Amino acid sequence: QLAESGGGSVQSGGSLTLSCAASGYIYSSYCLAWFRQAAGKEREGVAGLDSDGNTMYADSVRGRFTISLDNAKNTLYLQMNSLQPEDTAMYYCAADLGVAASSLLLDADQYNYWGQGTQVTVSS
Repeated sequence: QLAESGGGSVQSGGSLTLSCAASGYIYSSYCLAWFRQAAGKEREGVAGLDSDGNTMYADSVRGRFTISLDNAKNTLYLQMNSLQPEDTAMYYCAADLGVAASSLLLDADQYNYWGQGTQVTVSS
């Protein structure tokens, strides 16, 4: 089970950190990611990582967002800096067992477990 938190409203240029707490059995081989979906748009992958140490970022967030995992807390994070209005969306964390090709980390079809989402709103 995945539970996101940390969303909210922020002005352009601000920062937020999203958290995704995982409960249940934690496997040693996994892939984890953050996705977002803005109103009227398709869901897009934002950032992903796997148990092999690979990370992947969407071009639109590279250099501004950082994905990380605290294994001790079973919690996935997304540090978001220099937020822009176009970052406004519902953000979801996703997880799956095993490690796929790193090029697939931002492919939603790779994930079978999803959180309920947390809203991020950035005003100009």
